[in-house]
Amino acid sequence: MAPTSLRLPPALKERVESLAAEAGKTLHAYLLDTLTSAADRDEKRRDFVAAALASRAEFKRTGKGYRFEDVHRYLDERAAGKKPRRPKPIDCRK
Repeated sequence: MAPTSLRLPPALKERVESLAAEAGKTLHAYLLDTLTSAADRDEKRRDFVAAALASRAEFKRTGKGYRFEDVHRYLDERAAGKKPRRPKPIDCRK
């Protein structure tokens, strides 16, 4: 691993040291876990936004979408363990 220096304000260092001790980890291990979690979260957010933008572009290109009520019925039935038919897309340009 490449060494990296991180300067923490004294109050933050105390907080993080306390949390690391409560978790039974060294400060180093706690910071690695925290940075890994933050990186994972930010990558998921980036991927989510990219997927949303791609969906929006597809919608603008095709004009196809789903009725709100149909999607919610479908999801409710799936959550109840049923096997409902998928909603049919509609032309939203009309």
